[in-house]
Order: sequence, then structure tokens, then C-alpha cells
Amino acid sequence: MKGTLTIAKREIAAYFNSPVAYIFIVAFLLSCGTLFFFVGNFFAAGQATMRGYFSLMPFVLSVLAPALTMRLWAEERRQGTYELLLTMPFRDVELVVGKYVATMAVIATTLALSLPVPLLSALFGRFDVGTIVAEYCGALLMASAAVAIGQAVSGASRNQISAFMLTVLVLLALSLLSRATSWLDLPAWIAGLVNWVSLSYHFSSFSKGVIDTRDIAYFAILTAGGLYATTRLLSAGKWR
Repeated sequence: MKGTLTIAKREIAAYFNSPVAYIFIVAFLLSCGTLFFFVGNFFAAGQATMRGYFSLMPFVLSVLAPALTMRLWAEERRQGTYELLLTMPFRDVELVVGKYVATMAVIATTLALSLPVPLLSALFGRFDVGTIVAEYCGALLMASAAVAIGQAVSGASRNQISAFMLTVLVLLALSLLSRATSWLDLPAWIAGLVNWVSLSYHFSSFSKGVIDTRDIAYFAILTAGGLYATTRLLSAGKWR
């Protein structure tokens, strides 16, 4: 735990000592706010609901989360600190989880800064607090899966640009899979399988204010799988 916290503090400092965290926060808040209030026609809809805001999360996070994860290991290679970090007295799992915790801290801060949006929207009607809590929980869980996948991609990439592009493609593909079931006439069992793999499908319940243990398990599996894959990549890197 001590090693994990040490790495997390190092990464958080790296995020906020560079423009990365600030650009992410501003881009996230501006894109979500603009799409929700203006493109989504919140004022014309005549309903005080945050469902439209949170329905954007799978796509916004698919594009913006890779901007945080692309540097986690690819940047270490660029700076020549990758091998040095592997020789330090930290276990691979501490390195991986430490970087994960730091990235999630940035995203959690960003989501906290978005709280004025439901507060402002509440001026036009009354919100169910339980629904808002479920929506934010879903956003954190989906971000967790996106960060774990992005870290694994960064661990396998040689530069940040390739890590960013590949992570965006993977996350967008996972988000858009559920749309395929409405575009294509698929057998029921195939449609069910495609939906189960989709990020947006599992997030849809949270965006409606419903917390389903099956959706929690899905995001937990993706998170654990991504972190495990990164750990294995680090272990393999020591023997190259």
C-alpha cells in the first residue's frame, strides 16, 4: 500500500505540474456542458433531467480518458525512465495500481467540478438525489474501466500518439457495440452477447438512475482485466 501511494502521489504531481490535467478538466466540462445544454436542447425540452448529460459519458470518456492514460507508460519510455522505474523497489502491481489511482483521482476531481451542472439544472425542476448519485457512480465505474484499458494499451505502446489513438478506437468500439443490435437484424443470443460486451449498454442503467449488480460486475471485470494485463506486460518487459 505504501508503494502504491508513493507512485500515486508521483503521478498526480506529474499530471498537475503539466497542462495535461487542466486541459482534460476544461475539455470535459466544456464538451459535456455544451452538448447537454445547447446541442441536446435542454432548455427547449422542458424537463429537468440529467439523463441527457450522463448519456454522453460513454463517448466523452472514450475520447478524453485516453488523453490521461496515453502518457502512463509511453511517456516513461520516451523520457528513458521506464527501465529505471522497473528497477526501483516497487512491485509491478504497486506501479500499475498507483498510476491507476492517480488517473482516477484526476477524473474524480473533474466529476466533482461538474456538480454545478445538476445544481444549475435544478433551478428548472426537482431532481431525484438518488438518481444523480447513481449516475455519478456509473460515470466513475465506466471511467475506471476506461483507465484500466488505456493503461494496458499505453503499456504495450512505444509512443503516446499511438497509445491515444488505439485506446480511443477500443473504447469507441466498445461503446458503439450496443448500437449494432439496433442497426443489424441479429439473432437474440448474439444481440445479447454484443450488448453484454458494450460499455454504453451497461452504463445505460446508471444513466436512468438504476444500479444493477451485473453492470457493476462488468465494469469491475474490465478494470481488473486491464490492470492485470498491464502487470503482465511489465513483468514481460523485465525479461526483454
